[in-house]
Amino acid sequence: MNPQEQFCPNVRCHASGRVGGGNIVIHSQQKQRYQCKCCGKTFSETYGTSLYRVKKASELFVLVVTLLSHGCPVPAIVVAFGLDERTVKSWLHKAGQHAQQVHEAMMSQQQLDLQQVQADEIRIKMQRKVLWMAMALMVSTRLWLGGVVSERRDMRLAQRLASQIRHIALDQPLLLAVDGWKSYVRAFQQAFRTALHTGQRGRPRLQAWSHLLITQVIKRRQGQTLTIERRIVQGTQVLVARLLTNSQRGGVINTAYIERLNATFRQRLNCLARRTRTLARTAHTVHTAMFLLGCVYNFCTPHHSLSLTAPTSPAMAAAITDRLWSVRELLYFKIPTTFQPPKRRGPPPKFVCSCMLS
Repeated sequence: MNPQEQFCPNVRCHASGRVGGGNIVIHSQQKQRYQCKCCGKTFSETYGTSLYRVKKASELFVLVVTLLSHGCPVPAIVVAFGLDERTVKSWLHKAGQHAQQVHEAMMSQQQLDLQQVQADEIRIKMQRKVLWMAMALMVSTRLWLGGVVSERRDMRLAQRLASQIRHIALDQPLLLAVDGWKSYVRAFQQAFRTALHTGQRGRPRLQAWSHLLITQVIKRRQGQTLTIERRIVQGTQVLVARLLTNSQRGGVINTAYIERLNATFRQRLNCLARRTRTLARTAHTVHTAMFLLGCVYNFCTPHHSLSLTAPTSPAMAAAITDRLWSVRELLYFKIPTTFQPPKRRGPPPKFVCSCMLS
């Protein structure tokens, strides 16, 4: 137990989220609990991680989640470790929710020059209904930017995915490569706009990015003949060729990188397979599993096309982290709280903590 690596999770404490402030001490070595000297609250070592309130051994939890994130079926885990099926699924949900928090916290701090982004959607067959999973990928670093799960393949699905890409993208030349679905074009044009503040009253006018490029790869199959049409919807041929050279070392307009990512997700998540007997029952299961697989892919999976000298993950290539994470590190990762308590009213307190003055 190392108190210097912990922070107070109490959002009402003035030292909340501060690491290495000297306010955390060991409260119980046997129960693995810490105490904050500022607010007096005690908390468990696993509080804020996916292992919080897990009754089984932590090594078993990490091993099961690792197998789930690499495509091991739930019935096989139940037989191998003698666990209940409901326990395994609850662990999947806990790990997936924690992975979503890690993904949102890490991506919210980033502004990346994406250069080229490819987006596509997967049709998921469930029990008595169909789901759609739309995802986006940064081509140059193979970074999974996020995904959306919806029961309908409509305009709202494309808008939610475009909003996630817009939140990360810098105001730089950007190439968006999609398939022939028309909703993508409209959603991207609406998302990538900047407000022009003139100082006048009323809502500012939105101006579209002048260096936004949108391309489509339309595939048509007639019998055994497959025809591919590559279309530039917005932008110039010269700028498209330059971004293709910078992001994928040349070539033609394609969606091959996001299709490879779709194949990886289908391989690691049984319910995404085209012909499977392990269908998902709820959209929540697919949503949490998507974030678990996405975080393991970004932080814990080395990509051989990124570096030939050392194992490099997509998050390392995007300069989000400086090392290759293990699945255990991902599950134990704590997100510091940034909430500040409200200002105190009335006369100042008689006792002033040292952390309040720093």
